[in-house]
Amino acid sequence: MTRIITSIIFLATVAFGAFPQAMYIESAKVGGTTAKPEPAVTENPVVATPTATSPAIKVAKLKTDSAAFAPRSLEELDAYLDSIKYIPCDTLVGTLPLPQYFFRPLVFDHHRYQEKWDPFTPDFSGKPEMRWFEEQVALHRTMNKLNEKVFYTQPELVRYNIDLLPEAPKQYHAVVDPSKHTIEIRELDQATGLGPTFEAPEVKKRHWIRSFNASLHFSQAYVSPNWYQGGNNNLNTLANIYYNVKLNTEYHPNLLFETTAQYKLGMNNAPDDSIHNYNISDDLLQINTTFGIKAAKRWYYSFTGQFKTQVLNSYKKNSHDLNSSFLSPGELTAGIGMTYNYANAPKTFTFDASIAPLSYNLKTCISNRIDPTAYNIKEGRKTSHNFGSSAELRLFWKLAYNITFSSRIFAFTDYDSAQADWENTLSFDINRFLSTQVYVHMRYDSATPPCEDENWKKLQVKEILSIGFAYKFSSI
Repeated sequence: MTRIITSIIFLATVAFGAFPQAMYIESAKVGGTTAKPEPAVTENPVVATPTATSPAIKVAKLKTDSAAFAPRSLEELDAYLDSIKYIPCDTLVGTLPLPQYFFRPLVFDHHRYQEKWDPFTPDFSGKPEMRWFEEQVALHRTMNKLNEKVFYTQPELVRYNIDLLPEAPKQYHAVVDPSKHTIEIRELDQATGLGPTFEAPEVKKRHWIRSFNASLHFSQAYVSPNWYQGGNNNLNTLANIYYNVKLNTEYHPNLLFETTAQYKLGMNNAPDDSIHNYNISDDLLQINTTFGIKAAKRWYYSFTGQFKTQVLNSYKKNSHDLNSSFLSPGELTAGIGMTYNYANAPKTFTFDASIAPLSYNLKTCISNRIDPTAYNIKEGRKTSHNFGSSAELRLFWKLAYNITFSSRIFAFTDYDSAQADWENTLSFDINRFLSTQVYVHMRYDSATPPCEDENWKKLQVKEILSIGFAYKFSSI
């Protein structure tokens, strides 16, 4: 019965033009309920003992001329079936499907050093996500071993030599040129399958990484005239423009250069002001720059600079007296020291710390309508110069795909007085163009004149909660 079934399989294979180098017959599986009949075996066949992880697979290698064999009688077929040999099952990877190229006619491609057949059991104890790769490696190794065995033990089955094969026929493709109203027939590159005029796209290096953020947020409150606590209607608008450019450390690992420019403008209506229709709540133009040369891992010898000023005129309530204007006040700080730079692999967390033991601070108040002593400048003068030390800490943390937190601390002291700013921003992106933001700015200045409110002395606080439109883009 076994011989009849195997004969039918072989004749069907020949009839359909498939001449396999090897045929795999599954005899039994561990824990299976049905066993398929085995072919007749001669020459002391070797059958491997099933293991706990691999089924017992008997592999029959058919000694056939894959290009021209066809049995001329049942006697030849019987002799052929009796010549089937077996290869230990552990040389295959379970019941993996054989690659299609294994069923093509045998072609000797190059000389191989004949090694002793060494059955092996693939080790799949590694990471589960790499199992597919391990299976393919084991299967490829088995296919190479089978080919080598045929090349050296039965060379008469190898019909072709790759060095003696005829040249492959040329192929062509049509290229339409709309400008000339022509169709050009070109030869197809056999190596790549692409036309000979194909050129790989040039990938330009990005030496500078740029990012831009712009937002326009609003907050509004309406209070009815009979509200039991009283109050006024108000509408607040906050615009923010942020631009950052920095040197790509992937191409320049020994240099650090980064510049940030930011402008914030906040305005609200002023129903209690009989002179002005609106009030400026926030007006800040600020530029920060850092340049460094690498000294050690993540440490740089650095120069840091900061400039900030107000741009528009801001007036006191119910008065034409100025609170502030352009360069009144203005502040410039520059220092030399060290900078520490850290970023995790996915760039979701960055931290920078700059310490400048030698720093210079310049304050200006150029308007004659503003009291310079309010900004720690001596009366009758428009500038003040101070030397001391400064430090700046910056942190960026992407908590989720749509939630980011940034914090910045800047401090300067001339050893007689000290000032520090701590800014915190928590942003929530609702969608691509809508976002909400919580901004808290705390400032301490030991030279600040006393405040009329006894509860607030040297510490100053500003908090803004807003929602509105936002737009972002980055070069990477």
